[in-house]
Amino acid sequence: MTRSMWDQLDFLSQVDRPLTVSEVTGRIRVLIESESRFQDLWIEGEASNVRRAASGHVYFTLKDPGAQLGAVIWRGQARFLTYLPQTGDLVLAHGRIGVYEQGGRYQFYVDFVQPAGRGSLFETFERLKAKLHAEGIFDEGRKRPVPTHPRTIGVVTSPDAAALRDVLRVLQRRYPLARVLLSPTLVQGEEAPSQIVAALERLNQRDDVDVILLVRGGGSLEDLWAFNDERVARAVANSRLPVISGVGHETDFTLADFAADRRAPTPSAAAEIATPNVADLRVSLLSLQGRLVQAAAHRLRTLHERLERSCTNLRHLSP
Repeated sequence: MTRSMWDQLDFLSQVDRPLTVSEVTGRIRVLIESESRFQDLWIEGEASNVRRAASGHVYFTLKDPGAQLGAVIWRGQARFLTYLPQTGDLVLAHGRIGVYEQGGRYQFYVDFVQPAGRGSLFETFERLKAKLHAEGIFDEGRKRPVPTHPRTIGVVTSPDAAALRDVLRVLQRRYPLARVLLSPTLVQGEEAPSQIVAALERLNQRDDVDVILLVRGGGSLEDLWAFNDERVARAVANSRLPVISGVGHETDFTLADFAADRRAPTPSAAAEIATPNVADLRVSLLSLQGRLVQAAAHRLRTLHERLERSCTNLRHLSP
């Protein structure tokens, strides 16, 4: 350990007052960033939860079976890289370890990254996707039409999920005439796949449900993994009722998405696909009303003209 690092540790032990959070975090940052071995590292791991912010910075997690490490590629660096990782990629990255004081965490600042193969989860996903595709599970020809004016909409998600609140808000705004029936389930973890299958089956056993929304918010590949379970994909494909999936964000694709009758990029978008807009319906009804009034007026004019002609003819026939 260098002399400066010992000095930092001495400072922490010699202070005779409580330290502020900023002081402790600042000293930790100096400890880490003054260690030269942390400033020139090659790290191999699987990229997960990759996202490019509006600022242009690329954020992701490097992980292996035992640990994970937050990583970032700054915008100025990202624009010069010929390769940027995708979720599931096994990568070899170069950079330095630093401390993000405001967030209270250390992270890996990447200046170069190259592919080192595919991660195990991604390989499992691709293998199962190919298997189900070969069986025709994803064929467009077997997909069911989505009703245009559903009376009852079934929703499969967690009752505590933000996705449910998003769906309810959209349905209330667009089509409050529809009744919403929640079939609750876990949407993450080992028990989630079997619960999702059971939730779909409960709705399929009812006669009053017209369409099913299968939704959850965004997350990493691991967070969304329940929707890549073979049992879930088959349950979606075999559903008697049409299923609209809205899992994750626009860039997230799951096997449930491929098996669904319609795929929406978000839970809110799934609710929009499932319903007409009540404002549009009002405009359509007013238009129909106007056409009916015009048709009735035209019919009355025609009958009136016939009556006038008949009266004229009768007068001519009178002696």
